[in-house]
Amino acid sequence: MPKGYWIGHVTVEDPVVYEEYRKANAVAFQKFGARFLVRGGEQTVEEGIVRPRTVVLEFDDIETARACYESPEYRAAFEIRAKVSAGDMVIVEGYDDE
Repeated sequence: MPKGYWIGHVTVEDPVVYEEYRKANAVAFQKFGARFLVRGGEQTVEEGIVRPRTVVLEFDDIETARACYESPEYRAAFEIRAKVSAGDMVIVEGYDDE
């Protein structure tokens, strides 16, 4: 079964409050078994326009990725983030050639 992923691009306007979001989202991510593959870090935009921060989370499958996003735990964290950042995020199914 293919993995599920969150791919987010974020512009953080208030890093202090964004840190509260990071602490709050840890509850949902632990509950749903999320694993960070990318969490900020240096990036080079080769094509198009991308926000300054990229995050990639891996889940066991796309259903779990969706359930995490809709969970009360993540929705509470999202309310913190929405006040201090702008973002683009997709939930996508990974490739499985089997």
